[in-house]
Amino acid sequence: MKIAILTPTFSPFSGIDRLVEGQAERFIAEGHHVDIFTFDASLKPKQAGLFVLGMPRSPFLQRIYRLLFFLDRDKIRYYVEMLRHYDRIISHLYPMNLLAAKAKKINPELEYVYYNAGVGIVPEYSFPERIYLKLFNYLNNRTVRNCDSAISISAYLRGVLKEETGIDSSVEPIPVDKARFNPRINGARVRKQHGIGNGPVLLYVGRISPHKGIHLLIDAFRRVEKAFPGSKLLVVGKHTFPGYSRKLHSMADENVIFAGFVPDEELPGYYGACDLYVTASLWEGFDIPVVEAQACGKKVVAFDLCSHPEVIKKGVLVRPRDIQAFAESVNKLLQETKKFK
Repeated sequence: MKIAILTPTFSPFSGIDRLVEGQAERFIAEGHHVDIFTFDASLKPKQAGLFVLGMPRSPFLQRIYRLLFFLDRDKIRYYVEMLRHYDRIISHLYPMNLLAAKAKKINPELEYVYYNAGVGIVPEYSFPERIYLKLFNYLNNRTVRNCDSAISISAYLRGVLKEETGIDSSVEPIPVDKARFNPRINGARVRKQHGIGNGPVLLYVGRISPHKGIHLLIDAFRRVEKAFPGSKLLVVGKHTFPGYSRKLHSMADENVIFAGFVPDEELPGYYGACDLYVTASLWEGFDIPVVEAQACGKKVVAFDLCSHPEVIKKGVLVRPRDIQAFAESVNKLLQETKKFK
Protein backbone atom coordinates (compact mmCIF):
# COMPACT_ATOMS: atom_id res chain seq x y z
CA MET A 1 0.00 0.00 0.00
CA LYS A 2 1.15 3.54 -0.78
CA ILE A 3 0.60 5.76 2.29
CA ALA A 4 1.01 9.53 2.67
CA ILE A 5 1.27 11.00 6.18
CA LEU A 6 0.55 14.73 6.33
CA THR A 7 1.70 16.88 9.24
CA PRO A 8 2.15 20.69 9.37
CA THR A 9 5.69 20.39 10.76
CA PHE A 10 8.06 17.47 11.15
CA SER A 11 10.02 18.54 14.19
CA PRO A 12 11.53 17.02 17.35
CA PHE A 13 9.76 19.74 19.38
CA SER A 14 6.32 18.28 18.68
CA GLY A 15 4.83 15.23 20.36
CA ILE A 16 2.58 14.66 17.35
CA ASP A 17 5.57 14.69 15.01
CA ARG A 18 7.26 12.06 17.16
CA LEU A 19 4.06 10.06 16.70
CA VAL A 20 4.23 10.60 12.92
CA GLU A 21 7.80 9.32 12.93
CA GLY A 22 6.65 6.18 14.74
CA GLN A 23 3.70 5.71 12.39
CA ALA A 24 5.96 5.87 9.35
CA GLU A 25 8.40 3.34 10.81
CA ARG A 26 5.57 0.97 11.71
CA PHE A 27 3.94 1.10 8.27
CA ILE A 28 7.31 0.58 6.55
CA ALA A 29 8.00 -2.43 8.78
CA GLU A 30 4.65 -3.84 7.60
CA GLY A 31 5.85 -3.56 4.00
CA HIS A 32 4.09 -0.36 2.92
CA HIS A 33 5.58 2.57 1.00
CA VAL A 34 5.38 5.73 3.13
CA ASP A 35 5.94 9.41 2.30
CA ILE A 36 5.69 12.30 4.76
CA PHE A 37 4.37 15.67 3.56
CA THR A 38 5.04 18.76 5.67
CA PHE A 39 5.61 22.51 5.43
CA ASP A 40 8.87 22.43 7.36
CA ALA A 41 11.12 19.60 8.53
CA SER A 42 13.96 19.53 11.04
CA LEU A 43 13.59 15.78 11.50
CA LYS A 44 14.81 13.35 8.88
CA PRO A 45 12.77 10.16 8.49
CA LYS A 46 14.84 6.99 8.61
CA GLN A 47 13.23 5.28 5.64
CA ALA A 48 10.13 7.22 4.58
CA GLY A 49 10.16 9.69 1.72
CA LEU A 50 9.91 13.37 2.64
CA PHE A 51 8.23 16.19 0.73
CA VAL A 52 8.69 19.69 2.18
CA LEU A 53 6.09 22.15 0.87
CA GLY A 54 7.86 25.24 2.23
CA MET A 55 6.55 28.35 3.97
CA PRO A 56 7.85 31.78 5.11
CA ARG A 57 10.78 31.86 7.53
CA SER A 58 9.25 34.36 9.96
CA PRO A 59 7.28 32.55 12.73
CA PHE A 60 4.56 35.20 12.50
CA LEU A 61 4.24 34.86 8.72
CA GLN A 62 4.30 31.08 9.03
CA ARG A 63 1.20 31.16 11.17
CA ILE A 64 -0.60 33.53 8.81
CA TYR A 65 0.40 31.43 5.81
CA ARG A 66 -0.84 28.22 7.41
CA LEU A 67 -4.17 29.82 8.32
CA LEU A 68 -4.66 31.22 4.80
CA PHE A 69 -3.15 28.27 2.96
CA PHE A 70 -6.41 27.80 1.04
CA LEU A 71 -5.40 30.87 -1.00
CA ASP A 72 -2.20 29.26 -2.34
CA ARG A 73 -4.02 27.53 -5.19
CA ASP A 74 -0.97 26.66 -7.28
CA LYS A 75 0.71 24.78 -4.44
CA ILE A 76 -2.56 23.10 -3.47
CA ARG A 77 -3.15 21.98 -7.06
CA TYR A 78 0.40 20.63 -7.37
CA TYR A 79 0.33 18.53 -4.19
CA VAL A 80 -3.26 17.36 -4.58
CA GLU A 81 -2.27 15.96 -7.97
CA MET A 82 0.51 14.00 -6.23
CA LEU A 83 -1.64 12.84 -3.33
CA ARG A 84 -4.55 11.55 -5.36
CA HIS A 85 -2.36 8.63 -6.48
CA TYR A 86 -1.89 7.27 -2.94
CA ASP A 87 -3.99 4.48 -1.43
CA ARG A 88 -4.27 6.08 2.01
CA ILE A 89 -3.72 9.56 3.41
CA ILE A 90 -3.33 10.07 7.16
CA SER A 91 -3.68 13.76 7.94
CA HIS A 92 -2.70 15.47 11.19
CA LEU A 93 -4.46 18.82 11.49
CA TYR A 94 -5.26 21.73 9.20
CA PRO A 95 -4.01 22.90 6.71
CA MET A 96 -2.87 19.41 5.72
CA ASN A 97 -6.50 18.28 5.91
CA LEU A 98 -7.25 20.63 3.02
CA LEU A 99 -4.92 18.66 0.75
CA ALA A 100 -6.35 15.35 1.94
CA ALA A 101 -9.95 16.51 1.46
CA LYS A 102 -9.32 17.74 -2.08
CA ALA A 103 -7.39 14.61 -3.05
CA LYS A 104 -10.29 12.52 -1.74
CA LYS A 105 -12.78 14.47 -3.89
CA ILE A 106 -10.72 13.80 -7.02
CA ASN A 107 -10.11 10.15 -6.18
CA PRO A 108 -13.03 8.66 -4.17
CA GLU A 109 -11.14 5.34 -3.92
CA LEU A 110 -8.44 6.98 -1.82
CA GLU A 111 -8.80 6.37 1.93
CA TYR A 112 -8.66 9.62 3.95
CA VAL A 113 -7.96 9.11 7.66
CA TYR A 114 -8.05 12.11 10.00
CA TYR A 115 -5.80 11.80 13.05
CA ASN A 116 -7.29 13.97 15.79
CA ALA A 117 -4.93 15.59 18.31
CA GLY A 118 -7.23 18.56 18.95
CA VAL A 119 -6.82 22.33 19.15
CA GLY A 120 -6.48 23.83 22.63
CA ILE A 121 -7.87 27.32 23.33
CA VAL A 122 -7.55 28.77 26.85
CA PRO A 123 -8.11 32.25 28.37
CA GLU A 124 -4.36 32.65 28.97
CA TYR A 125 -3.87 33.28 25.26
CA SER A 126 -4.17 36.88 24.11
CA PHE A 127 -7.39 37.96 22.38
CA PRO A 128 -5.78 37.91 18.89
CA GLU A 129 -4.34 34.46 19.64
CA ARG A 130 -7.75 33.12 20.68
CA ILE A 131 -9.34 34.51 17.51
CA TYR A 132 -6.59 32.93 15.42
CA LEU A 133 -7.07 29.53 17.09
CA LYS A 134 -10.85 29.67 16.71
CA LEU A 135 -10.48 30.36 12.99
CA PHE A 136 -7.90 27.59 12.76
CA ASN A 137 -10.22 25.15 14.53
CA TYR A 138 -13.11 26.14 12.25
CA LEU A 139 -11.03 25.44 9.14
CA ASN A 140 -9.75 22.21 10.66
CA ASN A 141 -13.29 20.96 11.25
CA ARG A 142 -14.49 21.96 7.79
CA THR A 143 -11.70 20.02 6.08
CA VAL A 144 -12.38 16.72 7.87
CA ARG A 145 -16.01 16.40 6.78
CA ASN A 146 -15.29 14.01 3.92
CA CYS A 147 -12.81 11.80 5.78
CA ASP A 148 -13.44 8.05 5.65
CA SER A 149 -12.53 7.56 9.29
CA ALA A 150 -11.05 9.42 12.23
CA ILE A 151 -8.74 8.41 15.05
CA SER A 152 -8.60 10.38 18.31
CA ILE A 153 -5.69 10.13 20.72
CA SER A 154 -8.04 10.21 23.75
CA ALA A 155 -11.68 9.64 24.64
CA TYR A 156 -11.80 13.32 25.61
CA LEU A 157 -10.90 14.37 22.06
CA ARG A 158 -13.30 11.82 20.64
CA GLY A 159 -16.09 13.64 22.48
CA VAL A 160 -14.93 17.07 21.30
CA LEU A 161 -14.72 15.96 17.67
CA LYS A 162 -18.17 14.36 17.86
CA GLU A 163 -19.66 17.52 19.36
CA GLU A 164 -18.02 19.90 16.87
CA THR A 165 -18.35 17.90 13.64
CA GLY A 166 -20.70 15.00 14.24
CA ILE A 167 -17.85 12.61 13.31
CA ASP A 168 -17.33 9.64 15.57
CA SER A 169 -13.81 8.31 15.90
CA SER A 170 -11.94 5.38 17.32
CA VAL A 171 -9.55 6.02 20.20
CA GLU A 172 -5.87 5.11 19.93
CA PRO A 173 -3.76 6.38 22.86
CA ILE A 174 -0.23 7.42 21.93
CA PRO A 175 2.13 4.52 22.69
CA VAL A 176 5.14 5.02 24.94
CA ASP A 177 8.30 2.97 24.59
CA LYS A 178 8.52 1.26 27.99
CA ALA A 179 11.94 -0.12 27.15
CA ARG A 180 13.25 3.47 27.09
CA PHE A 181 11.01 4.84 29.84
CA ASN A 182 11.22 2.58 32.89
CA PRO A 183 11.74 2.79 36.68
CA ARG A 184 15.36 1.63 36.45
CA ILE A 185 16.63 4.87 34.87
CA ASN A 186 19.30 6.66 36.89
CA GLY A 187 18.99 10.45 36.91
CA ALA A 188 22.32 11.18 38.66
CA ARG A 189 23.90 12.61 35.51
CA VAL A 190 21.05 15.10 34.99
CA ARG A 191 21.17 16.20 38.63
CA LYS A 192 24.92 16.75 38.35
CA GLN A 193 24.53 18.60 35.02
CA HIS A 194 22.16 21.12 36.60
CA GLY A 195 23.90 21.38 39.95
CA ILE A 196 21.05 19.71 41.84
CA GLY A 197 21.74 18.15 45.23
CA ASN A 198 19.66 15.60 47.10
CA GLY A 199 16.62 17.79 47.67
CA PRO A 200 13.19 17.25 46.07
CA VAL A 201 13.04 17.74 42.30
CA LEU A 202 9.79 18.47 40.46
CA LEU A 203 9.82 18.05 36.70
CA TYR A 204 7.75 19.52 33.86
CA VAL A 205 8.31 18.57 30.20
CA GLY A 206 6.57 20.27 27.30
CA ARG A 207 6.17 23.43 25.27
CA ILE A 208 6.65 26.71 27.10
CA SER A 209 3.27 28.07 26.09
CA PRO A 210 0.43 29.88 27.97
CA HIS A 211 -1.95 26.93 27.69
CA LYS A 212 0.59 24.78 29.54
CA GLY A 213 0.06 26.87 32.69
CA ILE A 214 3.72 27.11 33.68
CA HIS A 215 2.97 30.43 35.41
CA LEU A 216 0.54 28.54 37.67
CA LEU A 217 3.13 25.82 38.20
CA ILE A 218 5.73 28.36 39.36
CA ASP A 219 3.14 29.93 41.68
CA ALA A 220 2.43 26.52 43.21
CA PHE A 221 6.15 25.76 43.48
CA ARG A 222 6.69 28.88 45.63
CA ARG A 223 4.39 27.29 48.22
CA VAL A 224 6.16 23.94 47.96
CA GLU A 225 9.48 25.69 48.65
CA LYS A 226 8.16 26.91 51.99
CA ALA A 227 7.52 23.34 53.12
CA PHE A 228 10.62 21.90 51.43
CA PRO A 229 13.38 24.51 51.27
CA GLY A 230 15.94 23.77 48.58
CA SER A 231 13.42 22.09 46.29
CA LYS A 232 13.99 22.48 42.54
CA LEU A 233 11.54 22.86 39.69
CA LEU A 234 13.09 21.61 36.46
CA VAL A 235 11.30 22.98 33.38
CA VAL A 236 12.15 21.21 30.12
CA GLY A 237 10.86 22.49 26.78
CA LYS A 238 11.19 24.84 23.87
CA HIS A 239 10.24 28.50 24.41
CA THR A 240 7.70 29.44 21.72
CA PHE A 241 6.18 32.64 23.15
CA PRO A 242 8.92 35.24 23.97
CA GLY A 243 6.63 37.48 26.03
CA TYR A 244 5.36 34.57 28.07
CA SER A 245 8.91 33.31 28.64
CA ARG A 246 9.95 36.72 29.94
CA LYS A 247 7.02 36.64 32.35
CA LEU A 248 8.05 33.20 33.62
CA HIS A 249 11.66 34.25 34.18
CA SER A 250 10.48 37.29 36.15
CA MET A 251 8.37 35.00 38.39
CA ALA A 252 11.08 32.40 38.97
CA ASP A 253 13.72 32.29 41.67
CA GLU A 254 17.06 30.46 41.55
CA ASN A 255 15.34 27.15 42.32
CA VAL A 256 13.44 27.16 39.03
CA ILE A 257 15.71 25.72 36.33
CA PHE A 258 14.80 26.31 32.67
CA ALA A 259 16.61 23.52 30.85
CA GLY A 260 15.31 24.47 27.38
CA PHE A 261 14.75 21.88 24.68
CA VAL A 262 16.15 18.45 25.52
CA PRO A 263 16.72 15.88 22.73
CA ASP A 264 14.38 12.92 22.89
CA GLU A 265 17.19 10.48 23.61
CA GLU A 266 18.11 12.43 26.78
CA LEU A 267 14.59 12.70 28.19
CA PRO A 268 14.59 9.43 30.18
CA GLY A 269 17.40 10.76 32.38
CA TYR A 270 15.27 13.77 33.32
CA TYR A 271 12.41 11.57 34.46
CA GLY A 272 14.92 9.51 36.39
CA ALA A 273 16.22 12.65 38.10
CA CYS A 274 12.86 13.86 39.44
CA ASP A 275 10.89 12.86 42.50
CA LEU A 276 7.52 13.97 41.13
CA TYR A 277 6.19 14.94 37.72
CA VAL A 278 4.04 18.07 37.82
CA THR A 279 1.99 19.90 35.24
CA ALA A 280 -0.45 22.79 35.57
CA SER A 281 -1.49 22.50 31.93
CA LEU A 282 -4.92 23.95 31.17
CA TRP A 283 -5.54 21.86 28.05
CA GLU A 284 -4.28 18.45 26.98
CA GLY A 285 -5.42 16.22 24.17
CA PHE A 286 -3.32 13.39 25.62
CA ASP A 287 -0.14 14.49 27.51
CA ILE A 288 2.73 12.23 26.48
CA PRO A 289 5.15 13.36 29.26
CA VAL A 290 2.64 12.34 31.93
CA VAL A 291 2.57 8.82 30.52
CA GLU A 292 6.36 8.72 30.12
CA ALA A 293 6.85 9.88 33.72
CA GLN A 294 4.53 7.19 35.06
CA ALA A 295 6.34 4.56 32.98
CA CYS A 296 9.46 5.70 34.85
CA GLY A 297 7.73 5.05 38.16
CA LYS A 298 7.00 8.70 38.99
CA LYS A 299 3.77 9.94 40.50
CA VAL A 300 2.03 12.92 38.89
CA VAL A 301 0.19 16.00 40.13
CA ALA A 302 -2.01 17.67 37.52
CA PHE A 303 -5.31 19.46 37.02
CA ASP A 304 -8.42 17.32 36.63
CA LEU A 305 -9.31 18.28 33.07
CA CYS A 306 -9.38 17.14 29.43
CA SER A 307 -7.55 13.82 28.98
CA HIS A 308 -5.85 13.74 32.39
CA PRO A 309 -8.45 11.46 34.08
CA GLU A 310 -7.76 8.91 31.32
CA VAL A 311 -3.97 8.93 31.34
CA ILE A 312 -3.04 9.60 34.97
CA LYS A 313 -3.00 6.35 36.93
CA LYS A 314 -0.39 7.19 39.58
CA GLY A 315 -0.78 10.50 41.36
CA VAL A 316 -3.30 13.19 42.21
CA LEU A 317 -5.78 15.17 40.14
CA VAL A 318 -6.56 18.64 41.45
CA ARG A 319 -9.40 21.02 40.71
CA PRO A 320 -8.31 23.22 37.77
CA ARG A 321 -6.49 26.43 38.75
CA ASP A 322 -6.56 25.57 42.48
CA ILE A 323 -2.94 26.45 43.22
CA GLN A 324 -3.17 25.89 46.96
CA ALA A 325 -4.59 22.38 46.53
CA PHE A 326 -1.94 21.67 43.88
CA ALA A 327 0.89 22.66 46.24
CA GLU A 328 -0.66 20.70 49.12
CA SER A 329 -0.88 17.59 46.91
CA VAL A 330 2.78 17.94 45.95
CA ASN A 331 3.76 18.36 49.60
CA LYS A 332 1.74 15.32 50.65
CA LEU A 333 3.34 13.09 48.00
CA LEU A 334 6.83 14.31 48.94
CA GLN A 335 6.10 13.65 52.63
CA GLU A 336 5.01 10.12 51.78
CA THR A 337 8.43 9.29 50.41
CA LYS A 338 11.09 8.08 52.82
CA LYS A 339 13.58 10.62 51.45
CA PHE A 340 11.77 13.78 52.54
CA LYS A 341 9.89 12.94 55.75
